[in-house]
Amino acid sequence: MNEIKLFCPATIANVSCGFDVLGLCLESVGDEMTITKTAEKGIRITEIIGAELPLETEKNVAGVAALSLIEALQPDCGFEISITKKIKAGSGIGSSAASAAGAVFGINQLLGNPLTNTELVYYAMQGEKLASGSAHADNVAPALLGGFTLVRSYDPLDVIAIKAPNELYATVIHPQIELKTKDARSVLRENISLKKATIQCGNIAGLISGLYTNDYDLIGRSLHDELVEPVRSILIPKFAELKAAAKEAGALGGGISGSGPSVFALSKGRENAEATAKAMKAVLEPIGVPFEVHVSGINAEGMKILHV
Repeated sequence: MNEIKLFCPATIANVSCGFDVLGLCLESVGDEMTITKTAEKGIRITEIIGAELPLETEKNVAGVAALSLIEALQPDCGFEISITKKIKAGSGIGSSAASAAGAVFGINQLLGNPLTNTELVYYAMQGEKLASGSAHADNVAPALLGGFTLVRSYDPLDVIAIKAPNELYATVIHPQIELKTKDARSVLRENISLKKATIQCGNIAGLISGLYTNDYDLIGRSLHDELVEPVRSILIPKFAELKAAAKEAGALGGGISGSGPSVFALSKGRENAEATAKAMKAVLEPIGVPFEVHVSGINAEGMKILHV
C-alpha cells in the first residue's frame, strides 16, 4: 500500500465537566487527507484545500505530528500529505486534532500498523502542542479511537475508550468568529477552590457512569462545568441563551465545545437533536452573527479509510 485517503473526524473536547481529559468523536463532520509514500525521506505537505494554513512541515500540525512519529519509527521512506479542510480552524471542534491524528494514523497504516491507535495518541499530541501550546489529548484521542475517550493520566499517558450509548446525538452550533485555543486557555485560572473541584469530580464521575449504563438522564445531569465554562462563556455570543434554548428543545444538556466558540448539546435520539439545532439557530439568527450547525451521531470508530 503506497497511498491512503482518510476521513478525519471532528471532535468535541471537554464535554463540559472533563477539561483536557474527556472528548467524543463526531460522525458527520470532518476533513479529508491523502498520504502518499515516497522514496525521498521526510514529510512534505503538498497542498491544503479549504484553509490558509502553512505548508512548511515544522509549522503545520499534521507535519509536526508526522515528524514525531517517523523520528520514533525511522522508516526507510518519506510521505507526502494533502489535506482538504472542512473543519474551520478555531471552531472548537478539533480542526488541528483532525490533521494531527489523521497524519499519524495514515502513516502508521502505510507502514503496516506497527503501533496501535492508542499508542498513536502521543504522537498526535505533538501537533496539538504546536497549535495550542499544550500537548493535550482530549481531541486527538477520540479522533483516533472513536466514541468517548477519557485521559486518566498524562504522565504516564493512559487513555480509555468508552462506547457511546446508541441513541446519543450531538448538536453543534458554530458562530463564525475565530477563538484561538491559546487565547481561550490564557483566561483560565491556575487555582480552584476545593468546593468547585469536588463538584467537578462528581460530575465527571456521573457522566462516565451514565455512558457505561446508558443512563441518559444521568448524562444530562452531569453536563455541568464549574471550572472553565464560567470564564470562557463570556467570549461566546449568546452562550447562556443557546444553552437554555437547547434544554428547552429537549436536549439532555450541553456546554462549550473545546475552547469555543462552538456550543454543543447532547440529545437522546436524532429527533431531539434536530429540534435542538432549530432552537439554537433561532437564538443566533436575530443578532446577525453567521453560523454553521451540525447534527451528528457519535462516531464509534474514529478515523475512516476512504480509499487505498
